[in-house]
Amino acid sequence: MADAAEKSAGRPRPEFRNIHVTQIVGYRLPLAGIVSILHRVSGALMFLVGLPFVLYLFQQSLVSEISFESYRAIVSHWFAKLVLLALAWAYLHHLCAGIRYLFLDMHVGVEKAASRSSAAAVLAVSLTLTLLVALKIFGVF
Repeated sequence: MADAAEKSAGRPRPEFRNIHVTQIVGYRLPLAGIVSILHRVSGALMFLVGLPFVLYLFQQSLVSEISFESYRAIVSHWFAKLVLLALAWAYLHHLCAGIRYLFLDMHVGVEKAASRSSAAAVLAVSLTLTLLVALKIFGVF
């Protein structure tokens, strides 16, 4: 016990400081941290915006022919298309990141290099799929 105290007495203790709110923008997260935060954001977006919006659209599409035309008018508006695109990104990113976390829970890819590459793969796959959905929503194909 005394040996540990003597060893630590020669070195200064590391100083950890809290990050102030104004320093958050300049703080550089690792790629896995960005994927983790986006996973939480996408889950919140789907729950708080997606669920009410999709249920409202589903109701409008089923009540009658007049309400279905109202549904078509809503969905054809550019802002509704952007909301649907954001919800599609949230779903696709949450799905891809969730699969990544399932593998991490099975202790597959927990090393630093593998974790970084799987985080990059999540971002690449979710953004690529979102681009394909955007092309479909905005009528390119």
